[in-house]
Amino acid sequence: MNFVVITLFPEMFEGIISNSILGRAGEKNLISVDFINLRDFGLGARKQVDDTPYGGGSGMVLRVDVVEKAIESAKLKIQNTEYKILLMTPQGIRLKQDNLSEMAANNNNYIVICGHYEGFDERIRSLVDKEISIGDFVLTGGEIPAMAFIDGISRLLPGVLGSANSHVDETHSENGRIEYPQYTRPESWDGVDVPTVLLSGNHKKIQEWRDNASRVKSHKVVEK
Repeated sequence: MNFVVITLFPEMFEGIISNSILGRAGEKNLISVDFINLRDFGLGARKQVDDTPYGGGSGMVLRVDVVEKAIESAKLKIQNTEYKILLMTPQGIRLKQDNLSEMAANNNNYIVICGHYEGFDERIRSLVDKEISIGDFVLTGGEIPAMAFIDGISRLLPGVLGSANSHVDETHSENGRIEYPQYTRPESWDGVDVPTVLLSGNHKKIQEWRDNASRVKSHKVVEK
């Protein structure tokens, strides 16, 4: 799966795409992440990518003509393959695990636009296939949401995680529940012991305990 990220700050992504699971996925050619620097398409000597909003107001707004040129450049990087264009914005649909699972299964490539400053020209919405939000809050830019999207969808691709079943029982996975509690050594810590059933070796009892613990945790989350 290929990602092309349109951003003013490509250097922000260096750590997440070159280390750990995503780094190894890139080495295996399971994913690739490329960047388009929006500043390269800015206007004038100062490479301006934004302007003051019509009608007045605070802040600066990303220009539609600049973003359109960046999108056209991004399309050239993924020629002859299926792709979707995403806009990271708090006004978008809330990203959930089932969304990521569906998008991973579709095996599309993605052009990801990171908004910045006060906002973006409304006409930019007509250039994208979907608007994505990671929550009902506002960040200084779309880079962190873009990282969350790339990380979340990449780990669902075959071969990215060490085990094909690693994400099956996770929180918000296919069963829709919160993941059961997990423990490792030491067996006793600060007066809290690992539940006896997990030490029993009885796999049926362990699975029953995990199912029940998952239901209890899921219920508590709903109550919140």
